[in-house]
Amino acid sequence: MTEKRRLRIGTRGSALALWQAEWVKAQLLAAHEELAVELLVIKTTGDKILDVPLAKVGGKGLFVKEIEEALLGGKADLAVHSVKDMPAELPEGLHLAVMPPREDPRDAIISRNGAGLEALPNGARVGTSSLRRAAQLLHLRPDLRIETLRGNVDTRLRKLESEGFDAIVLAAAGLKRMELSHVVSEYLEPERIVPAVGQGALGIETRTADAFTNEMVASLAHQQTMTIVSAERAFLKRLEGGCQVPIGAHATMEGDTLILTGMVADLEGVRLIRRELRGDTHQPEAVGERLAGVILESGGAEILAEFYDNQ
Repeated sequence: MTEKRRLRIGTRGSALALWQAEWVKAQLLAAHEELAVELLVIKTTGDKILDVPLAKVGGKGLFVKEIEEALLGGKADLAVHSVKDMPAELPEGLHLAVMPPREDPRDAIISRNGAGLEALPNGARVGTSSLRRAAQLLHLRPDLRIETLRGNVDTRLRKLESEGFDAIVLAAAGLKRMELSHVVSEYLEPERIVPAVGQGALGIETRTADAFTNEMVASLAHQQTMTIVSAERAFLKRLEGGCQVPIGAHATMEGDTLILTGMVADLEGVRLIRRELRGDTHQPEAVGERLAGVILESGGAEILAEFYDNQ
């Protein structure tokens, strides 16, 4: 009996990250009986620093850097990330090999009394760790009191009760993967709250030169997801954005037309620039770069300059 080829998946240790890594493992084993797949759990900077808002920790890739180091050092063969946690620029020698079908990209409100965004009481306390969510919520409801909320999905749901928030905002995708859709009070459509770049998508990162692993993961690729997320990531890359800046993007496809919406805002949500661009699905990066240019020329450059000057 020949020994099976082993693949090691680098992953964070949260319940959601482990669910995502286990799902990828199951897909790989179903497609390739000759494989043995194991998980390598790695603690990232973002997992270690829980008492500081992400925007103040500084740097990009707070939830991926240590996993990428394991990839580059040969300790892991592939990594499974939430694409929204991945920086626009990847280290030399690594690439985003494939993305499986995208889950729901929307944000979701979970409130203590089941109220949606408009029905929250005046001055309601809303918990989120995302500057993007905070800015857009304040744009729609300037009366809200936005407070920092960190931790994994379970921790945040517990804090809704234990710390007296009126509501919290989480990614719909994580709630659906963890079979927690029943807690959602309202899904926030992209027309109201533009999602994070790549939200709901899983990214499988590998070494560019690792032909065997790249061949094994190729079966997980979903072309439409790869196209729309490529447009969103090109938008982010042109803006040089990270967790420290309220930036959002959301792409969809209608036939051969790619429709991309992008958003940049200040922290208070007073200045919010949102634009839409249509382009060719065969050139998603070009669409993303063009839309970023439109946003920059429409006032986005001034907003971003203020963020970068203060860092």
